[in-house]
Amino acid sequence: MDWTTLLFSFQGRINRAKYWLVGLLYIAVWIVFGILAIVWLGGVDPDQLFRFAGGAVLIWLVAIALVVAGTWSGFATGVKRLHDRGKSGWWILLFWLGPSLGGGSTSAMQDGGGTSLVLSLIGAGIAIWGFVELGCLRGTRGPNQYGPDPLEPQGTPSA
Repeated sequence: MDWTTLLFSFQGRINRAKYWLVGLLYIAVWIVFGILAIVWLGGVDPDQLFRFAGGAVLIWLVAIALVVAGTWSGFATGVKRLHDRGKSGWWILLFWLGPSLGGGSTSAMQDGGGTSLVLSLIGAGIAIWGFVELGCLRGTRGPNQYGPDPLEPQGTPSA
């Protein structure tokens, strides 16, 4: 599987190692981007970070492009990881949006009651479930409806 397919295609399956490799790639890209932005702006000056003149506009455009590409890629690798687990890629919506909706409800609710706590706990539970499902559990052994087992050498019949 080439890098373009790994990062941007929604077809096929990937194992845990490739999933975590992509996560490390995201971290490395953002660290490099942050260092280059700081160097470009001449240091860490909060006034410089939010000005929209000169190099700051270019930095904001690159950051927006990285967020869009990273979001698409995150969905694609998550879907392929779910495929490896024998699940529909639509589960990614629950794993990405569930924690946000549950956790973000505390600021939206002004009653300060137990409802916001319950929603936050549900959001945390979904986040933990998604972490375990995507990053920790082995995929289905052998081929499934989404493709061949990524851990099985190509050309080897499955048992």
